[in-house]
Amino acid sequence: MDILLYSVIAAFISTVGAFLASIRIINEGNEALVERLGQYNKKLTPGLNFIVPVVDSIVVEETTREKVLGIDPQNAISKDNVSLRVDAVVYWQIIDLEKTFYVVEDITSAIENLVVTTLRSAIGRLELEETYSSRDKINQELLQQLDEATSNWGVKITRVEVREITPARTVMESLELERAAESKKRAALLETEGTVKSIEMLSKALQLQPDAQKVLQYLVAQRYVDANEKLGESPNSKIVFMDPNALNQAMTDLMLHRENPSSIPPRTPGDSGNGSQGS
Repeated sequence: MDILLYSVIAAFISTVGAFLASIRIINEGNEALVERLGQYNKKLTPGLNFIVPVVDSIVVEETTREKVLGIDPQNAISKDNVSLRVDAVVYWQIIDLEKTFYVVEDITSAIENLVVTTLRSAIGRLELEETYSSRDKINQELLQQLDEATSNWGVKITRVEVREITPARTVMESLELERAAESKKRAALLETEGTVKSIEMLSKALQLQPDAQKVLQYLVAQRYVDANEKLGESPNSKIVFMDPNALNQAMTDLMLHRENPSSIPPRTPGDSGNGSQGS
């Protein structure tokens, strides 16, 4: 009798233990794969699941939520042979865990290497200036190519973002010099245009004045005094004697030329006043 009781108790405990061992709880957002005697058997979804103890085993449990993969800065060469450093971030998601586990050995490494290769290829088809203005185009191109390449891996590439495109230091220095020269050139052109417009405005204003000659003499004298003050402030200053009459005559000729271009006879070098310079 005691032996029978002990056998029943042992059987009950074994049954309860086997039942408990067969229970598997999968958290929300995760999935798991079950193999039976070394072969794929089924997929476990979130919630309460049952497997056969000893015979079945869970080989992988993985999240199906979106993941972020950062790509370290990589060397790339643009279409115009400029060396660049490019990095990116990839958002991806497992949509078929069975394919992801059995088709590719290391999905993260596979995606990373594929992104690097595709990124270098995309940069190689663009010139340096295009890489800055076509970043959205690069992102879309990468997304399309990566999504197609990873379709057999059971994953979905949801978004690709190129973060930084940095030329080599020597290239950056050359670009800075080029931009500085361009800015200086534009500034010189603007200054020249401003001077021409000022002269034109002054000429028009003087034509409307009955005593234009006196006004012109006053303006020339004022500029003459200002120029002497600036020369005096210089540590290597020189005293320059200028003939205001020569400037007056030049401005008068300009005004007459605007009124009647054919009325001014040709001038010879001896017609203008000469300035003298001393040190």
